[in-house]
Amino acid sequence: MSSANGAADTGELSENQQTALQTYMTVTGQEPVSAIPLLQRSQWNVQIAISKFFDGEGPDPVEEARAALNAPQDIRRTQNLMYDDDDGPPPRSPPQPTQTTGLQPAPRIDTQPEDQPAFRPPLILSLLFSPFNLLYRILFSSFRLFGTLFPFLPRWLNIATNSSLQGTRNTSGRRALGPKDTAARFIREFEEEYGSHPLPFMENGYNMALERAHRELKFLVVVLLSPEHDDTTTWVKETLLSNEVAEYINDPSNEILLWGGNVQDSEAFQVANSLRCTKFPFASVVVHTPNTGSNAMSNIGRIPGNTTPSEFLSKLRTVISQNKDPLDRVRSRRAEQQASRTLRQEQDSAYERSLAQDRERARQRREAEAAQQRAEAEEAARIAAEEKRASDFQQWKKWRAQSLPAEPGADVKDIVRISIRLPSGERVIRKFLADAELEEVYAFVECYDLLQTAQESESVPEPEGFEHKYGFRLVLPMPRTVYEVGDGGSVKERIGRSGNLLVESIDVDDEADEAE
Repeated sequence: MSSANGAADTGELSENQQTALQTYMTVTGQEPVSAIPLLQRSQWNVQIAISKFFDGEGPDPVEEARAALNAPQDIRRTQNLMYDDDDGPPPRSPPQPTQTTGLQPAPRIDTQPEDQPAFRPPLILSLLFSPFNLLYRILFSSFRLFGTLFPFLPRWLNIATNSSLQGTRNTSGRRALGPKDTAARFIREFEEEYGSHPLPFMENGYNMALERAHRELKFLVVVLLSPEHDDTTTWVKETLLSNEVAEYINDPSNEILLWGGNVQDSEAFQVANSLRCTKFPFASVVVHTPNTGSNAMSNIGRIPGNTTPSEFLSKLRTVISQNKDPLDRVRSRRAEQQASRTLRQEQDSAYERSLAQDRERARQRREAEAAQQRAEAEEAARIAAEEKRASDFQQWKKWRAQSLPAEPGADVKDIVRISIRLPSGERVIRKFLADAELEEVYAFVECYDLLQTAQESESVPEPEGFEHKYGFRLVLPMPRTVYEVGDGGSVKERIGRSGNLLVESIDVDDEADEAE
C-alpha cells in the first residue's frame, strides 16, 4: 500500500496498524495525513515514530540498504529547504518565491516588562514554604531523570500544557530578567563558553528584533540553543562559528540580523514554542512577507538539528534568495515614498520660507507705515505746539503790553534814560523809573511793536501754563556788559543814570556755549 493511499483512507489499515496510529496520534497530535507516512517509514513501530517526531528523522539504514541493493536507478528524494520540517514528509516540489500559502507566522511574544521587578516573597513565607520547595525540587529532579529515560514524555506534556503557562514558567532555576538583560546574559555566556567570536548577536529582546527586521526589511536569523543537548557544543563550534557562516552573516549585502537565545530562559522558551522548534540546536529565518500582509512577519526557513556548515549555508542562501525580490520591491516602494515625502517636505519648507519672507516684508511695511504715522503725528504735534506757543506768545505780549507802566513825565525826578538799538537797526530812547525792575526794559523791547500800534481794546488775560522766555539779551557795548534778566535788580542799580544798550538775539548754540 502506498503512502498516498494510506494517507487518504485509514480503512485499509490492519487492526494492529490502526491501534499504532491511534497511539501515535494521541501522543503527537498529528493528523492521519502526516502520521501514516511517518509510521510506514518506521515500520509501524510507535516508539520509533514518536522519537522521530520529537527528535527529527535521521538516515534510515534499512531504506539506504534497499536503495543500494535493489534500486540504483531510483531518484534520490531531496528535502524542501524552505519548509524543512519534521512534522511530515517534505513536499514534492518547493513552492514558488511569490507563493504565500504555507508560511508559518512569526508572532510577537509576551515578555516581562523591563521595569517590572521579579516577585520576591517575604522572608517569613519563604521559611514556611521551604519544606514544600525542597520536596518540589526532589520530585522535579526525579521527573527529569524519568524524562531522560523516556524523552517523548516531557515533550508530550509540553504540548498538552497551555501555551500561556509554558511561556511564563522557568524550568531551569535561572533568574528571570527583562528581554534586554536576558539577551545580554546570553551573549556573555556564549562568549564565556566559546570564546571571542565575530557573530553580531543583537542585544535586544526578540520583539525588538522583530520590529527592527520589519522596519529595516532585513532577514532575522534566530538561533536557539539548549545547553543540555549533546549536539549543541559541536554544532556551535563547527557550524555556527565556522568562517564561511560568520562571513555570510556579517556580509552587509545579505541584510541579516542575528538573534540568539537559551531555551532555559523564559523568552527563548516562548520563541521556541512560537516557531515550533522540535529539535536542538535550532535556527530559523524570519522576514517580512509583504504578500501576506503589510505587517506580517513569517518564518520562511527552519534549520533544525546538527547540520554541517555547507548544509546550513545552502539552506540559508536558498530562503534568502527566494524572498529577496519581494523585499527589494518593498524597499523600492519605500524609497519612492521617502523621495515623495522628502520632495513634499522641501516644497512645504520652500512655501514656509516664502510665507515667512512675505510675513517679514509685511511686518517691515507695517513698521514703516507705523513709523511714518508716528513721525507725522509728532510733526503735527510739533506744529500744533509751535502754533499754540506762538498764539500764547502773542497773547502774552498783549497782556504784558497792557501791564507796562507809562513812560515817566518831566515832573518825575528819579528816572533813568536808556537808548536801545533794536535788531532792525532802529534806535529807541525811553525813560524808566529808577526803581523799576530790569525786566520792564526787556518787556518794553519785547512789546515795542505792539506799543507802536497801541489801540484801546478789551484787556487780555495772561495765558495759562505759558512760561515766557526772552529770546534776546541787553548788552552795554563799551565796556561790554551783559544785563541778564534773570539776575534781577532795578534799572538804576544795574545800568545807572543812563545807558546805551544793544539788543542781541540769543541762539541755541550761544546758549550751549554759555552753558559750557
